[in-house]
Amino acid sequence: MTRLAVVLFNLGGPDGPGDVRPFLHNLFKDPAIIAVPAIARYPLAALISSRRAKSARANYALMGGGSPLLKNTRAQGQALEAALTEAYEDEVEVRAFIAMRYWTPFAEETARAVEAFAPDDIVLTPLYPQYSTTTTASSLTEWSRVYRGRARVRTICCYPDASGLAAAHAQAIEKTWHEAGKPEGLRLLFSAHGLPEKVVDGGDPYQIQIEATAQAVAALLPADWDWRVCYQSRVGPLKWIGPSTDEEIRRAGAEGKGVIIAPIAFVSEHVETLVELDHEYAALAQAAGCAPYLRAPTPGVSPAFIDWLRDAVMDAQGRSEAVGPAGAWRCSLCPKCPASAEAQ
Repeated sequence: MTRLAVVLFNLGGPDGPGDVRPFLHNLFKDPAIIAVPAIARYPLAALISSRRAKSARANYALMGGGSPLLKNTRAQGQALEAALTEAYEDEVEVRAFIAMRYWTPFAEETARAVEAFAPDDIVLTPLYPQYSTTTTASSLTEWSRVYRGRARVRTICCYPDASGLAAAHAQAIEKTWHEAGKPEGLRLLFSAHGLPEKVVDGGDPYQIQIEATAQAVAALLPADWDWRVCYQSRVGPLKWIGPSTDEEIRRAGAEGKGVIIAPIAFVSEHVETLVELDHEYAALAQAAGCAPYLRAPTPGVSPAFIDWLRDAVMDAQGRSEAVGPAGAWRCSLCPKCPASAEAQ
């Protein structure tokens, strides 16, 4: 029996209040997040994490003190492991591993666990559908630094227009709408984590892939739905890509519309969905007269998403290329995608 290790990458989140400041420090000391030399980046990370710790703890307090991201990612890993085991009909021993970028389990710990498993094949699977230097590339770079095994490695770099991803989002949106009584006059907002404009101007494909995901989801919804792409979570003084989610909520309120928000860049619930969308933007919508305010859940362990992810892993394991997108996605950057060099 051959062995297959599937490594799921995600950002991670603090387990409790005492973890918030070190988690933030890990985040801001990443050169993919703050692109300055280490001699300046480390003290800057310490300063930012110190200043933001109190407000961040208040946010995590709304979720019980810590992030549910690890629990949610474990559930996805278990579902994927079971789906792959069934698909391989017990001819392949499959084990899913989790490597978080900014909190435990860190990539180094996970790499040791993978090495102990001694797989024949590894499929690196970012839980970031849209490729960015700030997420996928950062995780893959860290993995290449710490993994010392000799298994055959295949990497999924992105899957913005994946059929299962789009179906999971579309199903969640329609279910949320139906459960709310199918209200009229709604605008669908595909909300994604934002990026500074300079990152996108530097060649990062994230924004065009976000738009591709939105198009793929919208194609599965009624043609007369009013929808827009917007971006949340802006921090710092730099100019970020837009329009911002808060601007679009205010615009909808001014036009007498309610909104249904779909977190298009996320596949798991965490602070940006459970706090920023469910609390902060809900309060903003109420103040702006934007009603109703509805929020669709992330794909999570929906069968559409997990079944597609199973197929994507199997396809990646069988291909000759070391790195590539899953599904039909191709863009002008694919032949020179930075994931290719970073993941090998």
